[in-house]
Amino acid sequence: MLVQCYHIKTFSILMPVVSVELLETMSEQRYTNLKRCGITEVNIFIMETIHTAYSSLIATISTTYTNGKVVALRAVNNQLLTTYWQIGQHIVEFEQGGKAKATYGKALLENLSKDLNKLHGKGFSRSNLNYMRLVYVCFPICEELPHKLTWTHLCELVKINDPLERSFYQQQAILENWSTTELIRQKNSSLYLRLASSKDKEGILKLAHQGQIVAQPTDILKDIYVFEFLKIAEPYHLSETDLEQRLITHLQSFLLELGKGFAFIGRQYRITLGNRNHYVDLVFYHRILKCFVLIDLKREEANYQDVGQMNMYLGYFENEENTESDNPPIGIVLAKEKDELVIQYAMHNVSSQLFVQKYQLYLPNKEELRKVIEDQLNRETE
Repeated sequence: MLVQCYHIKTFSILMPVVSVELLETMSEQRYTNLKRCGITEVNIFIMETIHTAYSSLIATISTTYTNGKVVALRAVNNQLLTTYWQIGQHIVEFEQGGKAKATYGKALLENLSKDLNKLHGKGFSRSNLNYMRLVYVCFPICEELPHKLTWTHLCELVKINDPLERSFYQQQAILENWSTTELIRQKNSSLYLRLASSKDKEGILKLAHQGQIVAQPTDILKDIYVFEFLKIAEPYHLSETDLEQRLITHLQSFLLELGKGFAFIGRQYRITLGNRNHYVDLVFYHRILKCFVLIDLKREEANYQDVGQMNMYLGYFENEENTESDNPPIGIVLAKEKDELVIQYAMHNVSSQLFVQKYQLYLPNKEELRKVIEDQLNRETE
């Protein structure tokens, strides 16, 4: 290695200086390489001290810059949302004026778009002006704007007519830091409707106002898991292995469907009992519940044998894989169909952490789910 030597006065010592790259890649031959330039071990120590301080300076400046950038972007976003809200307010108040409404009618937004684009350039399309108007209508109090979200998030939220459903997606997007794309996917998969359809009135209202709070195993469950992102047409003839592979290929979408807190550990996780090997299809760790989550996929109807097998997996993980800080593992048998009566008896005296849930490969019927929720909300509290 050729080392170019220069001299600077550091700590009152005239000493050669090597490049940062050399200091970062020092090996067992570092002294030999450096001594070729006449550098002593004392000087090497001083140089390493300087390099450590310099690296710390780089890290400090980078952190300061990044934090400042985040604060600046947040301030810009807050002002943008407030400005668009105010524009929406002006439009609505103008629309409410009798003569103005009679004069412009439905053409108001088109005229505004044409004239404002002439004055200020792009940014005032008819659709964007309509979103500004809807944001004001949906959030009539400026202080209640969800400033932790972006304008594109708000454009998606105001498309939701039901205030409870809109509130849920707003809270959940903030809690899970959803991108706009993730928000759209969860809306399209009817996440709120699927979660709310299995709850009573109190549970629905809590879900809408607080989002999905995970405090116990049942909080991570959905009545039906939707895998429409696999784009598999019905009827399908995939094996369980093929289905598993497709879910892993679309792992990001799969994790989004499972919900917050899931971290992927592995697939076909081997368990050796006696002289036989057994394999858990998918193993996750839940960061919030602090436990393993085991998932077995069934392409057809779940049966009592599937329940017994998962119960064995749970026993093994609790005794062999858990550490002292881990909570008991959760097992989910994920099947295309299930017979409620068979599963009820199969679950007798097995782990309370074991669940049998259904999945489907297409988006659910939103109107049917809404009808269930409306019935629950209209039901008087006994």
